[in-house]
Amino acid sequence: MKSKIHESKKNIIIVSKKIVSLFLLVILLGSCSEYQKALKTEDVAVKFEMATKLYEAEKYNDAIRLIEQIAPAYRGKPQAEKLFYLFSMSYYKTKQYYLAAYQFESFVSGYPKSEKIEEAAYLGAKCFSMLSPVYSLDQTDTFKAIDKLQGFIDSYPNSEYTPEANKALRVLNEKIEKKVYENAKGYHTIMDYKSAMVALDNFVADYPGTPFKEDALFYKYDSAYQLGINSIPSKMEERLNIAKTAYGSLIKFKPDTKHKKIADEMMVRIETDLKNFTK
Repeated sequence: MKSKIHESKKNIIIVSKKIVSLFLLVILLGSCSEYQKALKTEDVAVKFEMATKLYEAEKYNDAIRLIEQIAPAYRGKPQAEKLFYLFSMSYYKTKQYYLAAYQFESFVSGYPKSEKIEEAAYLGAKCFSMLSPVYSLDQTDTFKAIDKLQGFIDSYPNSEYTPEANKALRVLNEKIEKKVYENAKGYHTIMDYKSAMVALDNFVADYPGTPFKEDALFYKYDSAYQLGINSIPSKMEERLNIAKTAYGSLIKFKPDTKHKKIADEMMVRIETDLKNFTK
């Protein structure tokens, strides 16, 4: 008896699932049919209404396709503000950041009194930060993102989006710093120690608060050290003293530097070699 009841319940669940699936399929087919009709119609109001429905249903690519068809017809009309906001957001939601940035900027300039202007200004700036590549590649988009985010912060210092904009700005600035640092360190890597010292010195001067300062000071010291111990006798004393000064700068900046063990070992060699010039 229990077995039959259990089997009956199981059948009811299966039938229920099939009904739900069929219902969802009918809705989906109806929606697709409605969308296809909207694509083919010449009635821009129908397209607008369907694009709004698609946006709300998170079918952003379909919404974009319809909005592209009717955007020229709505320019200058009262409904245009909503339409172009949906257009911008649809590009943003589909991660088409170049197009989204363009549309957001057009929205901001076209609808300066819109209640959405602050959000649009922030998302437009954010689009450029999303386009910023890894530090080793060309940073044109990163510089543009920094400029756009700083412009947003200056325009809306009390915005709810400002803390997030400041956070993104710090990440982008650090990316630029890392690229400059790695370029400077690259001279050390290829053993061009004279150029490394100049480049690393310039880096520290240009970015005094950088998180890469400790490493930059160490590699400047190591460059000076390598240059000193491998010099001809007539230049060795001067270069060893330069290395000694570089060591002092590193330890002054961070007494417990992660490079301290090797830096101290190098300093012992420097002091030993310098004794040869005091005799």
